[in-house]
Amino acid sequence: MYKSLLITVVSALTISFGAGAAAAQSTPGADWRQHNQSERIFNGVQNGSLTFRETGQLVRGQARIRNQERRFKSDGVVTGRERVRMHRSLNRQSRRIYRRKHN
Repeated sequence: MYKSLLITVVSALTISFGAGAAAAQSTPGADWRQHNQSERIFNGVQNGSLTFRETGQLVRGQARIRNQERRFKSDGVVTGRERVRMHRSLNRQSRRIYRRKHN
């Protein structure tokens, strides 16, 4: 039950992310990383290495990064400083995913 619910949630987030990726300015590196991290979360749910709670935390982290990217793109320009902040957030999230999957 929970596993199928988690798979549905993660899949829906991955699909919704793809639709929002074509916003103001392109950030292909960050977009690719976010997609890759969503896939890592999805795989963790499928192979059982992520619990329901861990998955929820990671999905919320992905949503925060998407919101951050949306804010950065809102004026039509993603500055170098904003790009650095986004990649730092992605680095932190990547470490969280690794830790949750390997605990």
